Amino acid sequence: MVLDRMVRFSSFAGERAVQWISNAVETTLFAENFDVSEQTPFDVVVRNGLMTLRYYPPLKETSIEVGGETMPVATARHAIPVLLVPPLAADPLNFDLLPNRSLVKFLLAKGFKVYLVDFGSPKARHADYGLADYAARMLPDAIAALRAHHGGRDLSLLGYCMGGLFSLVYQGWAADAGIRNIVTIAAPIDSRAVGMAGGLVEAMQVPIRLIRRLTPFRLDKISARRLMMPGWMASNIFKLSNPVGVIQGYVDLLMNLWDREYLRENRTVAKWFNDMHAYPGGIVKDFVVRVGLDNALAKGRIELADGVTSDFSAITCPYLAIAGKTDQIVTLDAARKVMEVVPAADKQFAEAPGGHAGVFAGSKAPVTTWTIAADWLALRSAA
Repeated sequence: MVLDRMVRFSSFAGERAVQWISNAVETTLFAENFDVSEQTPFDVVVRNGLMTLRYYPPLKETSIEVGGETMPVATARHAIPVLLVPPLAADPLNFDLLPNRSLVKFLLAKGFKVYLVDFGSPKARHADYGLADYAARMLPDAIAALRAHHGGRDLSLLGYCMGGLFSLVYQGWAADAGIRNIVTIAAPIDSRAVGMAGGLVEAMQVPIRLIRRLTPFRLDKISARRLMMPGWMASNIFKLSNPVGVIQGYVDLLMNLWDREYLRENRTVAKWFNDMHAYPGGIVKDFVVRVGLDNALAKGRIELADGVTSDFSAITCPYLAIAGKTDQIVTLDAARKVMEVVPAADKQFAEAPGGHAGVFAGSKAPVTTWTIAADWLALRSAA
């Protein structure tokens, strides 16, 4: 009996070893075989330079899998469409990350008409693009295209991280009466409270003031081409915010390399963090100087260009801010500050489990963040 068990164990271990080696080779040479992101069909409404607007038609299924649960697809549809607004560096795939963990599919199943603006992958020729280009040019173009396609003026904005900032900055600039609701997830407002970076910004205040007073040097006068941040750098900075998690992730990958189902999820999520887009030098300058050093968002007013400003006092539509309880990039305090500068009568701040990525697309997000946002929007999306 003991010998029989040893033989069976040896056979099992041998099979696992063969699977491990085979999958290791395949993930190295043919990584695309394990990418299951962006499986939800969509139509391209408009392409305009870097910006693309997607429309996701209603689901044909009567139910979908979300995590390990089956979710019915609503037959009735809400009157007000939702425009999803992603951050810059991260690819929009994080809104449609996995077949069973897709915010796009979740909202479709909840009866929403869903659009997504894709800001594209900037190149050197886009180095000068700054906050005004994204929040006061490309996002308005996407909103105009959505309205033409939808046939109505009212819509809701749902933005993650920097996409949430773009949504707020747009509304503070445009005071758009057709923006019915705004939802932001992990959107940084107070730069002094943004994890370790917040302490660094605070410590730099005195030397920065002295430099401005005593020298002609100005960071915003440096050529935008010199400040452009390549995608690999953005990816590494993001990973450095949780080095223990990165190491643990590699250990888990090695332990489970034999499992193709595990690999599909692991490699797809890894693509989100590994294949980030570049930051244009213009946006880097805006975020270092205006958002960071000047902490303009926390004051509720930010200059986009000469004579062009966004004033958060104009944001009077219903507003929901969601933040991750363990987010080390956009801490609860950094996100909660928005409650002081947005005067909307109907506003709410909600905490959800997870760090900066987990609160938005982690395994618990469907029953926490997504449900909070969908239920809140549903009550405010009637004709």
